[in-house]
Amino acid sequence: MAFSKMVKPETTELLPLEVLRTERLAPHWMRVTLGGGEISKFRPMGYDQWFRLFIPVTGDAGLERVPAKAHKLFGYLKFLRIPDGERPVMRNYSVREYRPATGDHGAEIDVDFVLHGSAADGTAGPASRWAETCRQGDRVLIIDEGLTFNPERGVDRVVLVGDETALPAIASICASLPEAASGMAIIEAPSEDDILEFAHPEGISVEWIVRPHAVDPGSLALTALRDAALPNAPFHAYAAGEQALASGVRKQLVTDRGVDKNTVSFCGYWKIGAASPTSKAARDLAAEPLA
Repeated sequence: MAFSKMVKPETTELLPLEVLRTERLAPHWMRVTLGGGEISKFRPMGYDQWFRLFIPVTGDAGLERVPAKAHKLFGYLKFLRIPDGERPVMRNYSVREYRPATGDHGAEIDVDFVLHGSAADGTAGPASRWAETCRQGDRVLIIDEGLTFNPERGVDRVVLVGDETALPAIASICASLPEAASGMAIIEAPSEDDILEFAHPEGISVEWIVRPHAVDPGSLALTALRDAALPNAPFHAYAAGEQALASGVRKQLVTDRGVDKNTVSFCGYWKIGAASPTSKAARDLAAEPLA
């Protein structure tokens, strides 16, 4: 049976939110908690729910000019027409955790950022710099994009593979699975200190691989999967992170190990040597060392 590749969200409208707080989780991890604004319109879906995040570059003026459908072709072309210096940075992130509103506070979304470089010395990228330097009350926009992990492909047995950029999604998937789920997760980390433990069903084994600096992201996870014993019953495979890792997992499972392609979900978040589109103003600002 063929299943849809994506699970669409209930709404894709622009939602203004604000930073509630930040927390340094590890050397290469920063958690930013978002809420306020129109958080009440956000519809949590669990699993690897992801969204477009729009970060202001030099104040909030650019956020006011983001078109309603900036994630679609014509909307994105309008987005690109926002003048350099005002155009926000747009990146994709997963919902690490959603907490509903209570009598004491509104709903909250945790977003975990992998930090590349350092804002202090000007070596961080625009999104990484923002995650390190944002403050309570800073405004952002998001557009919900739904799920890549389609639960219809199975939630009882899973094989989850990713580099560190996939950790928030894998952790959230595990939090959404039934308690009796079984399988494995293989995750790379850039250092021992960057291993972030997360809750998961008892039947899922988690293998952490610390990747030496000179090794390409994803390559060790692919090797570990090749050597792993797969579940002896149908399972849902999920791979995310560097593009070669995501596509490599799919090829290895489907072509080399005979897994049904309709049970494999995969998403390439980034590609080695390819920078995400960013305005010159955002690049220049990110390159400025903090005073």
